Amino acid sequence: MHKGKSPWVDAVHLLWSVWVFVIPAFDHYTWQWAWITLFSYPLFLLLYAQACIASRRQSRYYALALVAMSMLLLRWYPSGLTYFVYGTIMLRSCRMRLSLYMALLALLNVMLIVEVRLLHYPWQAIIWIPVTSIIVGLVVHAERLSEEKEAELRLSHDEVRRLAALAERERIGRDLHDLLGHTLSLITLKLELSRKLFDRDSEAAKREMAEAERVARHALSEVRTAVSGIRATDLAAELAAARLMLESSAVSFECGELPPSLPVEVERGLALVLREAVTNIARHARASRARVLTEVANQTLKLCIQDDGRGGIDVHGNGLKGMVERVRALGGTLEVLSPAGQGTRLNITVPLCSRTVLRDVGQLDGTPDTPATGWSPQERQAT
Repeated sequence: MHKGKSPWVDAVHLLWSVWVFVIPAFDHYTWQWAWITLFSYPLFLLLYAQACIASRRQSRYYALALVAMSMLLLRWYPSGLTYFVYGTIMLRSCRMRLSLYMALLALLNVMLIVEVRLLHYPWQAIIWIPVTSIIVGLVVHAERLSEEKEAELRLSHDEVRRLAALAERERIGRDLHDLLGHTLSLITLKLELSRKLFDRDSEAAKREMAEAERVARHALSEVRTAVSGIRATDLAAELAAARLMLESSAVSFECGELPPSLPVEVERGLALVLREAVTNIARHARASRARVLTEVANQTLKLCIQDDGRGGIDVHGNGLKGMVERVRALGGTLEVLSPAGQGTRLNITVPLCSRTVLRDVGQLDGTPDTPATGWSPQERQAT
């Protein structure tokens, strides 16, 4: 957990330590082997655990300690060859260049070969140990690079979403400043003028107040238009993250233009559906191309997510069930077309209810969803 992953990921590699107990089977088990194993194997487990959980700078010392313990025991304990392999592989957990690691690995193997020749080990050990340590070391190096790339990819996804949200907040702030700054200043001036004219010229004061009311109503209309046009950044951010995830997985990604205005609830719900669908494509579809298309017609949004992968997905899987529930919560439907070997297509249809946007605006200006009693038809139409 110290390095951000479950300890079971490293613990599973301990299965290879079964060779400590298998090697004597090629010759014979002795009391000497039993006593040395009773002492060395717990020490091996301790050093291995420390090499896994320690920082990358310190883990090299535990790995070298494993190598040293192995070479000290080889005179009496052939099973120590397994400790040598573990020590050389754990060196790759340190932060070092591949060239430096391979040079260090070659040096340690030369030292081992010299020792086992002096100890008259079988020629199989002279060949098997260096080949094993080098091959497994390269495999572990590839795994480490893959883990680092995945970590960078997750950070990139988070950064894309954060920057998209920040850009949208800044845009909204600029729009509201440009929209309301001048209007509110004008209303303030007209109300101040009407207060000054109230005692001297009541008719002029009424005209100024009526003008202020007209400006306020016009500003309210512009705010409603602006709010209805504000698109939550979730869907745009998810599309950017989807492109980053899929193209990093060698999947070509295409997407059409987003509609200029979507209710916040609809866009946020569809963003979560898109995230789940793209994750499934990256992990399970084995696709080379993916496409996301949107279309708005007759107050209905149609979203299509498709890939050319292996298809044949289970409609009742947990991921799809979650997507279906989210779409149903928006009052829409989700159709799954996934013939085996012909890719998968998700057809999502969601109604766009204008009252959703109006309700949000009503919460901003205090206007209820339904007309308040006592308002005239002209006033309701004006608002």
